[in-house]
Amino acid sequence: MKKFILMVCATLLLNVFGSKASSSTSQLTSNNDINIIPKPTSVEKQKGKFKLVNANSIYSNTSEGKIIAELFASKLQASTGYDFNFTEKEKTGNISLIMNPKLMYKEDQYKLSVTPKGVSVLAKTPKGLFYGMQSFMQLLPPQVESNILQTNIDWSAPCVTINDEPRFGYRGVMLDPCRHFIPVENVKKQLDVMALFKMNTMHFHLTDDQGWRIEIKKYPKLTEIGSSRIDGEGTEYKGYYTQEEIKDIVKYASDRFITVIPELETPGHELAAISAYPHLSCKGEDTTPRIIWGVEDIVMCPGKEDMFTFLEDVIKEMEPLFPGTYFHIGGDECPKSSWKNCEKCQARIKAENLTADNKHTAEERLQSYVIGRMENILAKYGKKIIGWDEILEGGLSSNATVMSWRGEQGGIEAALQNHDVIMTPGGNGMYLDTYQGDRNNEPVAIGGFTTLEKVYSYNPVPDTLKSMNKEHFVKGVQCNNWSEYMYNTDIMEYRMYPRLLAVSEIAWTDLGNKDYKDFERRINDAQIRLDGHGINYHIPYPEQLNGSCNFVAFTDNVDLEFKTTRPYDMVYTLDGTEPNIRSAKYSGPIKISESKILKIRTLLPSGKMGPTRNITVEKQNLSPASLVKTQGNGLNMKMTMGTYFKSSELDNAKDWKKMNIKELKEIRSQVESSESMRGVEQYSAIATGYINIPEDGVYYFSSENEQVWIDGKLLINNEGEVKRFSRKDSSMALAKGLHEIKVIFLGHIMGGWPSMWNDGSVKIKKAGEKNFAYVTGEQLFY
Repeated sequence: MKKFILMVCATLLLNVFGSKASSSTSQLTSNNDINIIPKPTSVEKQKGKFKLVNANSIYSNTSEGKIIAELFASKLQASTGYDFNFTEKEKTGNISLIMNPKLMYKEDQYKLSVTPKGVSVLAKTPKGLFYGMQSFMQLLPPQVESNILQTNIDWSAPCVTINDEPRFGYRGVMLDPCRHFIPVENVKKQLDVMALFKMNTMHFHLTDDQGWRIEIKKYPKLTEIGSSRIDGEGTEYKGYYTQEEIKDIVKYASDRFITVIPELETPGHELAAISAYPHLSCKGEDTTPRIIWGVEDIVMCPGKEDMFTFLEDVIKEMEPLFPGTYFHIGGDECPKSSWKNCEKCQARIKAENLTADNKHTAEERLQSYVIGRMENILAKYGKKIIGWDEILEGGLSSNATVMSWRGEQGGIEAALQNHDVIMTPGGNGMYLDTYQGDRNNEPVAIGGFTTLEKVYSYNPVPDTLKSMNKEHFVKGVQCNNWSEYMYNTDIMEYRMYPRLLAVSEIAWTDLGNKDYKDFERRINDAQIRLDGHGINYHIPYPEQLNGSCNFVAFTDNVDLEFKTTRPYDMVYTLDGTEPNIRSAKYSGPIKISESKILKIRTLLPSGKMGPTRNITVEKQNLSPASLVKTQGNGLNMKMTMGTYFKSSELDNAKDWKKMNIKELKEIRSQVESSESMRGVEQYSAIATGYINIPEDGVYYFSSENEQVWIDGKLLINNEGEVKRFSRKDSSMALAKGLHEIKVIFLGHIMGGWPSMWNDGSVKIKKAGEKNFAYVTGEQLFY
């Protein structure tokens, strides 16, 4: 995976943030009733309100300002139904956009004044006017963001004086259409929301192992072959942007003061290109785009001049489409094993005198050589390079900008070498492809757990750099939305929002002005604005304290206790009806003594509700132990070769091999898997026997296998699930002693994840225990 972001404004011009508040104003230290995100530098609340009415006038003293005025007038007209007049002079009731290039303002800086008589935005540049108007929009009721007429709304804004500028000049978001494609209209939707929250850079990850997503006319096979893959389920997945569509996206972004930076991966993560043109790799063998996630070991061959010719040809077509200064060249996760065994690569190493030292191998020096060649190519077109922090390996030219994604160390090292840095460390919350809640409730993700608060708490300037006066090399911050498990744009948005809003405040708001509790309050208003844009943002699920489970067994009575990852109300029913805003509010443990269906969901302050959790709560007698004489530890197992996606399909399997296994992990270790899964033969297996339960009680089970049966009851069924993490935990009341167990493993690739990459385990815990433990061989008998 990877990373990205650039540019900064750090020092405050105190003389710009002019006059002190008069006796009629009050300085808002916590923005108590102002909901702007990101939080402005300075807000002074005045008395009164400005009321938006039909036929309000808009004035601008420049043609650039008029374009911005027209953009916002169109937006306002859609939600309010009001028409706006454009006037040649300021007057009472105006919304005035005043641009003065002589102001001692920074590029993104603005002053917004709202009085009962009018609204004015003062800035040095069109950017400043744009951001000032975005803040004015956030002073209006949040329904203003709707593109559908809203009625019975008081379209008033509180009177304020706002002086504002960003902490960083680079405020970025990375979108990845390679693993899962993002249609043009959805890209534009994200750009609208980015602009609303003052993000100014979209990093567009256009090439990777799983798909090539941009039309290159000189190399038509890149989209004919490289943009399409046959996934593990046997279905075709494809998509790419024509050059005209790219121009449309870039123009749309530019109109909203967002720069689009393309990424062309090199020399790794290019299997899709190699599939189209096999000679680009060391061996030159035919292949196909990668259908699983992870790191691909077939990479481009820098020993061949053809590679550089190809890349320059591609750049020649791409660079006119992206008028910004920067061009991302990847440079991450490039296995160098093929280079070690390639005569041409070794000849290049020798010819260029790329010798190893105590820090870098010769192959790492070769990667540095590739980065240098890319930089020289791009320099001919007036572009500067950005790359992931691996580009530091083997040395780096002074003009390169480094994106630090493997923690902060790469960014620190780059800054100490006087390189510009964009901070985007995954472990610090800048990867938005992780879970936001209990993974038993959430759509499958890559892993990790990153709350909104964790994202918000990140400071892009490490203390190390500040103490060494190197903090000015940190040009900005970026969040990355790697799309391996974002199977559609609804899931993509569910991962991105509202965490992206926390990134916007990190990027814009001074460290000393941030306040998470105040941000958490402002999020409630912002979520209504996201509704206006049709964003499928994350609403926390009600979660059980020791791990969520939708089948809760009990023997006498049970108390069900819930929490949410953010402080929202929960409502529930026990009569089978769907919870609504009038349903019982959760206030403490729910005591249940008879079998019930508990329905529970989260209620936002806006009245919007999250998805319902349907929890079967079943009163059970202890399932009796089996009185059977066993032969030894382990399980009986039979296996059959082939790919199956449903357990029922095994009824048609004819050739079975029988054996005994000592541990459950052996159910999936009969064939060796690999990082590439190329040539790996799939198989399925059924293991049967008995599990020893140490004492009477209710037990919870968890597994990533296809099915787990206990005493003839299907307890876990993962059919149709990506086998990345268990999401179908279940429970059962069991008496002390031996109980029949059957575990079914199906070898297949689903959702880009090979089930062979799991460990084949089943986990168990007794009700009331916090953590699962592996079922060991000592607990299994046949």
